[in-house]
Amino acid sequence: MSTKRKLALLSISIVVLMLLCDQILKIWVKTNMHLYETIPVFNWFHLYFVENEGMAFGVSFGENIGKLLLTLLRLGVMGFIIYCLRKLFKKNAIDWVVVVVFSLIIAGAAGNIADSLVYGVIFNESTLNQVATLFPDSGGYAPVLFGRVVDMFYFPLFPLPDWMPGGYGGQMFFPAIFNVADICVTLGILLMLIFNKRVFAQMENKKQDPIEIAEEFKMEA
Repeated sequence: MSTKRKLALLSISIVVLMLLCDQILKIWVKTNMHLYETIPVFNWFHLYFVENEGMAFGVSFGENIGKLLLTLLRLGVMGFIIYCLRKLFKKNAIDWVVVVVFSLIIAGAAGNIADSLVYGVIFNESTLNQVATLFPDSGGYAPVLFGRVVDMFYFPLFPLPDWMPGGYGGQMFFPAIFNVADICVTLGILLMLIFNKRVFAQMENKKQDPIEIAEEFKMEA
């Protein structure tokens, strides 16, 4: 098997595996936990079911218009990254670091896009007293593109000192609640920063002679 095929298989494997992990866990949480229910795993790690309207780590991005714009933005970013990765494969300007970085970001974006696209259609409402049902007879809780993102990882490591300014005193050091998709995007960006020279060197547009450009145009046509 050629190196190019191995890297393509690595990319597909990362995206599929991470997306499956993300969606299986989200579906389990939706169908087994009430909204805001907490399951302690360790003292410093809980499964805490929340839903958010916006960005990673529970950051809000407005109501319906903001949610729609964010979903469309995620689709655009994911499409652009897939396009860039495809171009790098075609030019043989690719290695395992670039594949891992781009594939993690694609998987993370796809995981949260799936929630926004279909969760409102395939689930009914999760409430304080009701566990959601998959494909309910009564229909979903929101139209396509307006589903809420499911988060569940919570790490109450330690409280901040009471004297902290800005109202942060007494709050947990890391209050964010997140999911597998958020981890993938964050890890992909961190790796991109760590290996920035290697990644961006691969992404640079290299000059092509007229014959090479013509051949590439014929292939795409």
